[in-house]
Amino acid sequence: MSASLPTAQDVRDAAARIAPHIVRTPMLRHRLLDQMTGGTILVKPEVLQRTGSFKLRGATNAAMRLPDAARGAGVVTHSSGNHGQAVACASAMLGMPALIAMPMDAPAIKVESTKRWGAEVTFFDRRTTDRETLASRLAAERGGTVLPPFDHPDVIAGQGTLALELFEDAKAAGLTLDGLAVCTGGGGLVAGCALAAEGASPGTAIWAVEPEGWDDTKRSLEAGARIANDGQGETICDALLSMRPGEITFAVNQPRLAGAVVVTRAEVFRAMRFAFEHLKIVVEPGGAVALAAVLASKVDARGKVVGVVISGGNVDPAVFAEALAA
Repeated sequence: MSASLPTAQDVRDAAARIAPHIVRTPMLRHRLLDQMTGGTILVKPEVLQRTGSFKLRGATNAAMRLPDAARGAGVVTHSSGNHGQAVACASAMLGMPALIAMPMDAPAIKVESTKRWGAEVTFFDRRTTDRETLASRLAAERGGTVLPPFDHPDVIAGQGTLALELFEDAKAAGLTLDGLAVCTGGGGLVAGCALAAEGASPGTAIWAVEPEGWDDTKRSLEAGARIANDGQGETICDALLSMRPGEITFAVNQPRLAGAVVVTRAEVFRAMRFAFEHLKIVVEPGGAVALAAVLASKVDARGKVVGVVISGGNVDPAVFAEALAA
């Protein structure tokens, strides 16, 4: 293990550190959602976060933890968009340069938003390029620091702060979460949520939710070792297309997660449509998978209090129109 594992205390420390720089997103409820699932559903809408996704939490925490001596050369990362935007935003806040390597097929809305924060963007082919190797090479050329999208203790700790907020808001409403469904790519968000639960709500079962064809966390948990995707699945959930769980994220998740479930494209589009029509929020496909799992009863909410993370809302208009028309 190349880095020490983050802890529940690290999540609490991150919450205090980043609070002035992020939005404390609200807890949403809707009677129809409860009726359809048979439970009490508490939605955490990170689409309302600055940069449009939860990624700002981890990026801000990791950037703020960089020593002053490392900030001058800036940071480098690889991202399909949401982490890239977050790193660009956090870097702008701290006055650091940022270089973001993005897949050539990344949604245009994410590319433009990343550039808008002042970051430099370079492109790669997601099917033929090892993105970790690319980021390391670019950082070495510039003397910068790699801030990976999920497999980093400070990133994981920052992401977990959204679960702390949800546990606090649920408690204020007189509720305790029986379960929490979390959108999962490389596993950083669900790892942070699992650590947050360990410290603040140990009775909450944490469920990873993945898109069909990119179920590396599910298969890895079942195998007891990290298993890679074949990379051939469809790319509609672009935010969740990590090839395999991270070394650190899997070490956190393996002993803590209740399990993982997989949702289809049709189920994702149904969740996007529900969020738009009833919750009045715009959700990208990858950000909708946890809601999709609850609506499809793949995470069983009957008679339970279940949290749902809606992780991002940076969706291309054409994809959003397709979801609404499906």
